[in-house]
Amino acid sequence: MKTLFLLHGALGAEDQLYQLKVELRKQFRVETINFSGHGGQPFSAEFSIEQFADELISAIEVLPADEKPVSVFGYSMGGYVATYAALLRPGLFEKIITLATKWHWDEATATRECAMLNPENIELKVPAFAQQLAQRHAPNNWKDVLQKTSAMLKGMGKRPPLDITKSGLPFTPALLLLGDSDKTVSLEETTAVFRLWPGASLSVLPDTQHPFEKIDIDFLSQLILWFLQSRK
Repeated sequence: MKTLFLLHGALGAEDQLYQLKVELRKQFRVETINFSGHGGQPFSAEFSIEQFADELISAIEVLPADEKPVSVFGYSMGGYVATYAALLRPGLFEKIITLATKWHWDEATATRECAMLNPENIELKVPAFAQQLAQRHAPNNWKDVLQKTSAMLKGMGKRPPLDITKSGLPFTPALLLLGDSDKTVSLEETTAVFRLWPGASLSVLPDTQHPFEKIDIDFLSQLILWFLQSRK
């Protein structure tokens, strides 16, 4: 049985992926991880795509030899982390699937995204979400997670870890997924990466917004299984 890693997005944690894990472990040995600072994991010295990629690589490296290479599904930031890690250590990755991953980063993009990470506004306007974040990241302070995420995004806006025009993309077979109603990630930026990624596939999910909780898990699991079981 082959191994599949599921990676959460920014402000997320592995518990969000439980239902998807249940569906996929019928066919795969499924692993999930919390990146440092997420899901109650201690903060590392760095809070960055580079750090999270190192954590993914370390989690793969400790697996028995017969469980490698692995495939990875990454939601949002998780897809970005998986892609960056595959550039560093291509031999560890068999296939990559990304969903709702934001590929284009510049200072204007980072400023726009960071504007939504104000903890006071979240407490005032969406208190249920604030409570959810507090529970998800305890015993860490959820406001610290927001602050560090904001700082990370600002850094990505100034210097994107994935500078596709310079570093290129991995040769790992990939399936890029995007919801047709995603207001965070554009079809244009996803298509641009699809055209540059050697041998990649692209699929748009109907009636699908950006938040993971609004995604049809049954349909998503079918797409993942189709791609992982195909010869491509």
